[in-house]
Amino acid sequence: MRLTFHGAAGEVTGSCLLVETDACRFIIDCGMFQGSREADEKNRAAYARDLGRLDFVLLTHAHLDHCGLLPRFARERHPPTIYCTRPTADLVPVMLKDSAHIQERNHDNGQRNGHDRNGHDRNGHHRRHDDDDEPLYTMDDVERLRVALCGVPYDVSFRPHPSVQVCFRSAGHIVGAAIAEIDLDEGGRTRRLVVSGDIGEASPLLVRDRADIAQADVLVVESTYGDRNHRPLTETEDELVEVLREVLHERHGNVIVPAFALGRTQEFLLLLHRLANEGRIDVRQVFVDSPLARSASEVTFAHLEALDDAARNFVEAERRHKLPFALRYTESPEDSMFLNSIRSGAVIIAASGMCDAGRIRHHLRHNLGRRECGILFTGYQASGTLGRRLVDGVRSVHLFGEDIAVRASLHTLGGLSAHAGQDALMGWLRGFKHAPAHAFIAHGEPAAAQAFEARIRADLHWAPRIAVAETPYEL
Repeated sequence: MRLTFHGAAGEVTGSCLLVETDACRFIIDCGMFQGSREADEKNRAAYARDLGRLDFVLLTHAHLDHCGLLPRFARERHPPTIYCTRPTADLVPVMLKDSAHIQERNHDNGQRNGHDRNGHDRNGHHRRHDDDDEPLYTMDDVERLRVALCGVPYDVSFRPHPSVQVCFRSAGHIVGAAIAEIDLDEGGRTRRLVVSGDIGEASPLLVRDRADIAQADVLVVESTYGDRNHRPLTETEDELVEVLREVLHERHGNVIVPAFALGRTQEFLLLLHRLANEGRIDVRQVFVDSPLARSASEVTFAHLEALDDAARNFVEAERRHKLPFALRYTESPEDSMFLNSIRSGAVIIAASGMCDAGRIRHHLRHNLGRRECGILFTGYQASGTLGRRLVDGVRSVHLFGEDIAVRASLHTLGGLSAHAGQDALMGWLRGFKHAPAHAFIAHGEPAAAQAFEARIRADLHWAPRIAVAETPYEL
C-alpha cells in the first residue's frame, strides 16, 4: 500500500489522499484549497494534476475543502464513480453549484474592472495569463458530475472494486460526514485503512453521534484543533442567552449572525429552538438570508436518518408550524434588501461566515454603525478576513464605498465548532483496541499537528507521523 497526501498536510484545506495497491488506485476526497493568498494558484495546479487512472473516488463529506475540485472529473468520458453517503450525494451539487457561481461572478467582475480577455488592464499592462482568470469549472460541469455520484447508506459495506470493501461510519461533523473504513486485499492478506475525514465532538448538536472504531492497520486522523479544546456548550448557551437578552430586549436592536451556510446555520437554528423551548430566550423573528443556506437546510433536514433527536424535533416542529419563533428563509435580492428596513427585534443569519462575501456584508453595512445592535460571530475568523478585523477591534470598515464606524457590540460565541477539540480527538482514538501499525496526522496547521502528535505519544504510546504533502509512504 502506498499513500500520498496531495493536500491537507501541514494545512487544513485541499484534502486529497491517493491510495495505491497492486490491484487498484483511488483517492479519498478532492478538495479546494482555501484561505491563503496562494489558494487560487494551488487550486489550479491541483485541478490540472494528472492523478493517473483511478478505479473510484471516496468522498467523506460535502464541505468544499473536501469536495470542491471534484468537477475535474466532469469532462472525462468515463469518470470514476464517486462513493459517499446519501446526504453527501445530495449536498455536493448544491455546494459545487454555489462554488461555480462565485467563480463565474468573480471572472465577470474582473472583466468589468478593466481587464480584457488577454489579461491586460486599461493601460495595456499585462496582469496575468488569461487561463488564470477563467473559472475552474462551470454550472454545466457540476450538472455533468451528478451521474458519477453514488450515495450509500451509513454502516452498509460495499465493494467499489473486487479488492476493496468500504463502510462509511458517522463522523459527527456535518450531515452526511463519514469516517471511511476500507479493507484492502493485498497479495492474500487484508489490511484495514481508516480515514477519519473531519470528526465532530462526542455529542454534536445536529447530527447523530460519531462512531467508535475498534481496529485499523493504517490510520489517517485529522488534527484541525489538535492543540486546543473548545469552550463547554453550557457556557456557550449562557453567553448566547445574555447576548440576545441585551441586544433584543434592553437595547431594542438586531442581532446579526455571520454563519457558514452548511452546518453552522443549521446548528444555530437548533440552539435557538432548544433555548426558546426551555424558556431561556424570547426571540420573535429569525431570518436566514442565504440561498445556499436554504438549500443546505432543505437537504440536511430531509435526511432524518443522519440527524440526532434534537434535530428531528426541530424538523417536526417546523413542519407543523409550531416553532417558538417566526422563521423565514429569504431568497430573492429584494427579500434580502427588505431586511435592512427592520430596525429592531430580528435575528438575521447570513453568509459568508467570515464576512468576506455575500449578503452578510449588506447587513453589516446597515447595522454595524448602530449602538443598539450586536454582531454575533459563531465560527473561526481567518487572518485577513473582514470578520477577523472586526473581532480584533477595528474601529471602522469600508463597505460598498462607505466608511462605516463600528458602534454595534461584537460577540464571539465559542463552543460551536464542528471539529473535535484535542480531548475529543483523544477520546475517539482511545476507542481503538490496539495501536495501528501506521498512524498519520493530517488536516492540521503545523502547531496543531505537532501538539496532537505529542499528546498521542504521551498518552497512548503510539508513534504517529505527521503527513508531509507530496511524499509517497510505502506501507
